[in-house]
Amino acid sequence: MHPDQHPVGDDLVRRLVAGQFPQWAGMPVERFPSGGTVNAMYRLGEDMVVRLPLRGGGAEDVFTERVWLPRLAPRLPTAVPEVLGSGEPAEGYPWSWSVYRWLAGENPEAGALGEPEALARDLAGFVAAMRSITLPGPPPAYRGGPVAWLDGATRAAIEELRGIPQEGVDCDAAAAVWEDALRAPDRGGPPVWLHADLTPGNLLVHGGRLTSVIDFGCTGVGDPACDLFPAWNLLPADAREVFREALGVDDATWRRGRGRTLSQALIALPYYRRTNRTMAHNARHVIREVLAEVHGMG
Repeated sequence: MHPDQHPVGDDLVRRLVAGQFPQWAGMPVERFPSGGTVNAMYRLGEDMVVRLPLRGGGAEDVFTERVWLPRLAPRLPTAVPEVLGSGEPAEGYPWSWSVYRWLAGENPEAGALGEPEALARDLAGFVAAMRSITLPGPPPAYRGGPVAWLDGATRAAIEELRGIPQEGVDCDAAAAVWEDALRAPDRGGPPVWLHADLTPGNLLVHGGRLTSVIDFGCTGVGDPACDLFPAWNLLPADAREVFREALGVDDATWRRGRGRTLSQALIALPYYRRTNRTMAHNARHVIREVLAEVHGMG
């Protein structure tokens, strides 16, 4: 997926585990298929998972999770990853890595949700719980800054998509939504705690209901609009309104959230369209949902 991606494999994971966690040496190791773009995941036995950054940019996320997950976990309504082992560079692998307790469940899929409105309320409950947290010394959330910080990359992605007509993106309409997000007033209050990467791949459900939220590498404080991503990357229109009402989202925050979600999709689609089917599929879904919502309002 990335030109600077470090090679990983089952044998490397076995050597890392045996060298640093001998109590788990010899346990079965199996690559877990994932649409993730930052980490590789390997099942370790039945109850654990090894997570290794694929590139240097994801290495800092390891430390973010080690520091903050134990503090956030007791304040949240759903299960979150529990770090069982803190691995360090070895065997030619250059970054820190972690062993987590395995969390059962499946990733929800847009268009195939069993209980969309109930899931919307579950997601709103998680987001509201994150926003209510007060902990000293919080880091700034990845993506948590002003919408304008995304302007250059978003416009470049729109122009790149103009050169890929087979994707069928209405680039003028996308640009108009982005301009609207830039015009939306900034939030006047203090920053709030965010997960900041609420994509379907970071959610686990069972029986249609949210059971776990994973991958807190982007967590920190910032614009609450950052945690509105599921409104467009997962929920159908009716459930989207349930999510919005449950959180009491004002118009300006909704516009910023919609623009942020669209920006992420516009940037992801040309980058991953040939290398990560899951990411590209969800990016196309977001673009369709955002443009349909705006068109329906027009």
